Amino acid sequence: MNKRRYFIRKLLNAVLTIVLVASFNFALFRILPGDPARLLLPKGKTDPAVIERQRKTFNLDKPMWQQFVFYWRDTIRGEFGMSFAEKRPVTEVVAERIWPTVLLVGVGTVFATILGMIMGVFAGWRRNGTFDVASTNLGMILYAMPTFWFGLLMIMLFATKLRWFPTGRMAEPGVELQGFAAFQSMLKHLFLPAFTFAIAYVGEYHLIMRSSITGVMKEDYALTARAKGLSENAVLWRHVVPNALLPTVTVVMMNLGFVMSGAILSESVFNWPGLGLLSYESMQKRDYPVMQAVFLVASIAVIIANLIADITYYYLDPRVQA
Repeated sequence: MNKRRYFIRKLLNAVLTIVLVASFNFALFRILPGDPARLLLPKGKTDPAVIERQRKTFNLDKPMWQQFVFYWRDTIRGEFGMSFAEKRPVTEVVAERIWPTVLLVGVGTVFATILGMIMGVFAGWRRNGTFDVASTNLGMILYAMPTFWFGLLMIMLFATKLRWFPTGRMAEPGVELQGFAAFQSMLKHLFLPAFTFAIAYVGEYHLIMRSSITGVMKEDYALTARAKGLSENAVLWRHVVPNALLPTVTVVMMNLGFVMSGAILSESVFNWPGLGLLSYESMQKRDYPVMQAVFLVASIAVIIANLIADITYYYLDPRVQA
């Protein structure tokens, strides 16, 4: 397939998906039970004048097609209204929470992917060996382990008992650090949330990579490479691992769709000030503008991740280029 045509098609699919998701985001807010203007008010507030003012503020007094046009106009401008809980523009609230989530999810995903794949490679290469049996059983346990329970266990063991790491947050409250001291403090606060987030995926990546390695080892090109007298390392890293990467890369990218749920659990347990905790807080406070913005940001991030995966496939899988 022509490289340029392939990339353009995938890019157009991503743009179309973003449009559909954003449109669904518009509809989701308006199919909630009851009057949206009343839902936006604090509990106990039923003043008709206030309700009517809310309708005008959010263009709910306009026909649906006009509301849709106004919604897209504001979305393109990056305007999501005011946060009911914090009385600030939603853009500011979400923007200051993105970096902590990117840091947590990025470090956790990289750690989980590398560790899970390395464990899977050696387990599949020496199938039924001691390492394979031990790591596979461990992988199944990690895969089935609830994230919130594991996070609480980490706090109890490493924060409360051993006092090696803080119990939560991104920094010590009331303490201002500069330079390397601030960086070191952030790493200490990051370790437990990122480790908890990563452990939820290590087992899955290990099991998938192990299965892929086992399957690729039976392929003709792997058997031919061995028959030619290539060393075990050459067969493994030149012929087996590259062809076994595709299923794992697919799952890693697909899991980005569930990253927000994992981030909500990890950030809630450790009080990490990211989008996950913001989602949890906004749901509790019925802060619908913030919920809409977080949903849209998370959805776009997933779509972009899948676009990157499609581009990666082009270079990893020769069948895509055919």
